[in-house]
Amino acid sequence: YAMLLSLIFLIVLVAAVVGFVFRHEIKTNFESNLNLALRDYNVTADRHSEAVDTIQRTLHCCGVQNYSDWERTEYFTQRGIPRSCCKSQDDCSEEDLKDLSKAKLKVFVDGCFFLVTSTMESKMSIVAGISFGIACFQLVGIILACCLSQYITNNQYEMV
Repeated sequence: YAMLLSLIFLIVLVAAVVGFVFRHEIKTNFESNLNLALRDYNVTADRHSEAVDTIQRTLHCCGVQNYSDWERTEYFTQRGIPRSCCKSQDDCSEEDLKDLSKAKLKVFVDGCFFLVTSTMESKMSIVAGISFGIACFQLVGIILACCLSQYITNNQYEMV
């Protein structure tokens, strides 16, 4: 049992170190995938478009760096900026969303990349604290399992 807990502890430790070391690559990869999702955005119900809409609605953001990122997409030439960028759904017309100068007043102007990464970084202390707590419990479990094993081994040779 102690060996199994030790193995799990080492796997979690390695995962944490790898996540910390490669955090910049994770950010770069996220930014490139968000750019791809914007480029391939469409109205059909594919999961990438739904993810972009959910991020924009939830974090009150638009585009990758800012709302003007949509200008370089095929979707913008057909329909303008998506409605998920609108501050108020009632006050957003399709004509306003096709004109960047009018849209600036009606949509969220901040980009989603900075908001997503800053939200993740702000929650990292919570994740690290929970992980540290779980690791402490695992270490206590390993120590107790070793003590129990030692106790069983010592008592096995006693005369009854």
